[in-house]
Amino acid sequence: MNQLKLFIDLTRLKKPIGFMLLFWPCIWGLTLVYDFSSSLNNYFFFGLLFLTGSILMRSAGCIVNDIVDRNFDKKVERTKNRPIASGKVSVKLGIFYTCVLCILAFLVLINFNYYTVIMALISMPLAFSYPLMKRITYWPQLFLGITFNYGLVLAWISIANEISIIPIIFYLGAIFWTLGYDTIYGFQDIKDDEIIGVKSTSIKFKSDPKKFLFISYSLFLASLVLIGVLMNFKNIYFLFMLLPIYHLLAFQIKKLDPSVPNDCLLKFKSNNFFGFLVFINILIGKLI
Repeated sequence: MNQLKLFIDLTRLKKPIGFMLLFWPCIWGLTLVYDFSSSLNNYFFFGLLFLTGSILMRSAGCIVNDIVDRNFDKKVERTKNRPIASGKVSVKLGIFYTCVLCILAFLVLINFNYYTVIMALISMPLAFSYPLMKRITYWPQLFLGITFNYGLVLAWISIANEISIIPIIFYLGAIFWTLGYDTIYGFQDIKDDEIIGVKSTSIKFKSDPKKFLFISYSLFLASLVLIGVLMNFKNIYFLFMLLPIYHLLAFQIKKLDPSVPNDCLLKFKSNNFFGFLVFINILIGKLI
């Protein structure tokens, strides 16, 4: 039971916000491309596959992150008790867990078409690059966005078996969404990160964070508008979009206090609800 508890702590399974932020772009892309006049069986089946894959890959990513950052984590108050940093789980066992999770994720992946499998495998180097990026650039959140939103493109390909400009535009916009919310997340550790030399957009834009967040979120919202135009969605799609806009600009940015870690965590976690709002928005566009 103790080993099970350590595994759950290691993979952050008690914190679903991580795999949900990975899953939302997948279900956005799937909903955007799916023909709802046909049977819904494939929609729910593929949705379940993407959810399972998100949980497995996020869990593997957490372990890799903890292995690479174990020496940094020991020096940060919020992360010093993580299983690998505290020595409760060995690096070798962590690598073993990662391999098992990746094998299970591959078993999920082969349920998709050939094109989706190849595109997913191509992205694998990106999936584990984030922990390294924070050592060499102030833009590790950008690499996280490139990785975390890749499922949007995969979901489109899984149904259409081809790529088009629509998922690419949405994917690029979603990268800025991740850039925004992970910058907010980074404010929790900004003091410790500056001391140990870890880089992030939270540090780079600490003098005027709300301006940076406004630009990032505005670019994502612009992609939502453009997608609605390209998909010929009716006016109700654009009307409902007022809710996601309010959530990002009024709640997350205007009410954000970067100096209060708990407030940053609250705003970060609220992106799970935001992901749901965007999903409903796309569903309305497709069905009405």
